[in-house]
Order: sequence, then structure tokens, then C-alpha cells
Amino acid sequence: MDQMELLNSEVHATLRMRPSAQNPGPFVRLVISEFPAAAVACPLLFSKHPETGAFYAGALRGFKIGESLTDSPDGLPAFRPLEAIREGFFASGENIAIDRASGRFATEEGEALFDAQGAPTAALQAVQKALGRLMAGAEATDAFIADLLAHRLIEPIDIALNFDDGERLRLDGLYTVSLDALGELDDAAAISLFRSGHMQWAYAMIGSLQHIALMARRRNERLASPV
Repeated sequence: MDQMELLNSEVHATLRMRPSAQNPGPFVRLVISEFPAAAVACPLLFSKHPETGAFYAGALRGFKIGESLTDSPDGLPAFRPLEAIREGFFASGENIAIDRASGRFATEEGEALFDAQGAPTAALQAVQKALGRLMAGAEATDAFIADLLAHRLIEPIDIALNFDDGERLRLDGLYTVSLDALGELDDAAAISLFRSGHMQWAYAMIGSLQHIALMARRRNERLASPV
């Protein structure tokens, strides 16, 4: 992000925005307001920031870089995270900054950021909304994670997969909510989690793990019928 610039309707009047990256990482950060939509499409898990070691929540959309296994029958992504929508854009105080080195931006292709009057286009408004939701949801998501950690409810998850072409994949560094630990909570802790709304999100994460097997099956089906 060496080419960060504050977004400006005059300076960037001709700048255009391509679709978000076609080869995203398989695990993308989420805020808690995304859980309802994400949990019906993909596994929700935790990982740790490599620099700080702090936990963050995310959605597993594939098993390898560039792979999407959450497509719906019409071929479109069943869930589009806010991080994908705002790719290349960053909050900078009250302003929006862009990473000009990002492949998201061009001058001859993609959607315009500003109209002829210098007002944000619908495409840029979607980015603004995504950034707003990410910022608004960060505190609540951190509180959810802190609550789970306080009750020792986060545990590592072992994901080892074998595929029909002989490939074996192991996903390391991922964590989930411990169903056993949830069942062992005392009444006061359980009531506290329930009243905060964190209990429902904990169970949503546990329930979403069923998508791992479904994604593996979808991957095998693609191996059997390559495009």
C-alpha cells in the first residue's frame, strides 16, 4: 500500500473500478453483521492476525487461493463479503483512501467512481456502504471474540481433506467454537452469552461447519467434470 491517496472527485474524476479480485485468498475477514448471510453459504471460523496474534472472524470460501466453492446454482457467489466489495479502498479518518497500486483501478475499463457532476456513482456508494459497515461492526465483533475467549470457548479445528484426484489438503491456523465447552458453561455464563446475543452467533459458527464437507464434495464434482 505504498501508493495510498485520499479519494478526490477532481483528482480521480476519470478513475474507474474493476470488479474485485478474481483470485482472492480463501479465508476472508468478516464482521458480525455478516454472519447471517455468510453462515448459510460457507464455514465461519477464526484465525489469528500474523502480526499481532489477535483473533479475527472470517469465512472460508475455498481451500486454495483463487478457488471459490460457495457458488450458487446460477454460478454467482452465494455470499459476497464486505472485504471483497471494498477491495482497494480504505477508511482514513473521515475520508476514503485508495491504493493506486491495486489492480482494482484503471482509467479505461470498469465502472466510474464519480459522475459528470463529481458525485459518487452507485459503484462507489456500494464501497462507501461496505466500509461503513466494516467500521461499524468492528467493535461488536471484537466484543464477541473477547467474550468467547473469556469463557475459553475458542479451540483449534483440524481440517484435513482427501480428494478424488489424490490431492491431500490440510488447513492450519483455523479455530472454531467448542461445542463441548459451550455445554459445560454454568448458568450465569450461559445467560450472559444469551443476553448479549453472542450465544446465537456461537451456534451459527458451529452450524456453519457443515459447509466444509459440502465444499469438499463440490470440489470433487468439479474435478470429475472440468470446465
